[in-house]
Amino acid sequence: MTAVAHEQAAASHTGDGLAVPFAITGTGLHLPPEVVTNEELTRTTHRSGDWITARTGIRERRRLAPDLATSDMCVSAARPAMEAAGVRPSDLDAVVVASYTQDQPMPSTSLIVKDALGANRAMALDVANAACASGVHAVLLAAHLLQNRSITTVLVIGADCASRIIRPGDRTAGVFFGDAAAAAVLTRSRTPGAGLLSYDIGSWLSHAVQIPAGGSRLPTSPETLAAGSHYVSMDGPAVWDTATTRLPESITNATRHAGLTPQDVDHFFLHQANINILDAARHRLGITADRVPITLDRLGNTGAAGLFTALHQRASAGELSPGDIYVMSAIGAGFHWGTLCLRQGAPSAASGAAGEHITSLPPGPQP
Repeated sequence: MTAVAHEQAAASHTGDGLAVPFAITGTGLHLPPEVVTNEELTRTTHRSGDWITARTGIRERRRLAPDLATSDMCVSAARPAMEAAGVRPSDLDAVVVASYTQDQPMPSTSLIVKDALGANRAMALDVANAACASGVHAVLLAAHLLQNRSITTVLVIGADCASRIIRPGDRTAGVFFGDAAAAAVLTRSRTPGAGLLSYDIGSWLSHAVQIPAGGSRLPTSPETLAAGSHYVSMDGPAVWDTATTRLPESITNATRHAGLTPQDVDHFFLHQANINILDAARHRLGITADRVPITLDRLGNTGAAGLFTALHQRASAGELSPGDIYVMSAIGAGFHWGTLCLRQGAPSAASGAAGEHITSLPPGPQP
């Protein structure tokens, strides 16, 4: 093994679980009403609908109205999650927002969301620059917050409005991304052994997916605007190679550290990037399709929201039960990737069952 290959192989940190048990006690979802089908995209990308479906698994995605922002989706996803969990805004100890499409550089999106919800005493925390992997980082942060005995309830939201950062007519990024937000309430549980069992978090610097302008290195200017440097650029083959290697590797590392195998896991809540990436990871892990809920066919790649939309699909159907082992895993620009291995706890008497009172995802397209 070369020195570079050895460094790449060692580019993750695998760690132990946490002592204080917790549970997901409510989930919520917001989908903008506008649906964009593959057929509509053929006019701007010159890709056929069949080509898009075959290479991505995506048939349609959502677009946020021009007068709304990421925080609006966050609030709309948070409210049903809180209702399902039986918590009020005043019960929240922290609001954690995972998004790479924040409303504006400052004030923070989490603070805008906290204010809109009326969660006055909650800490407002943002996880941003891990892009589509930000949801994993956000749940890991929430899990650690819950180890503090003064913290009992954390709202985590994954949300992205990628339609605002896609160059019109982009034949690669333009077919993948959709806008959505999904939320989960994490609360302390009395179930021994519940909560975080292990984690694997990795990163390796690459500019294969990037937004070059708008930061301190390349500030906004007439030149960056004219060049379209504020739009996302994506090297598809590099994403494929990294994702199909790192996702199954990370899942294997995390489950092994918990004393488990992938076959012991009941649910895999994965970043909804591309059906072929998910299928490749699933086959490498030797797991059946029924344990990997899919939302990308109807929603597209929703960035940090993706794994939460898959979680919501199971929770809203009452299929996430106390004692179930589940994995949350994602990869995003950077590259950042990560996996959490968790066991679902029973909700406390003050909380509802996960997914109660939540409208499920819309049905997939009919043949």
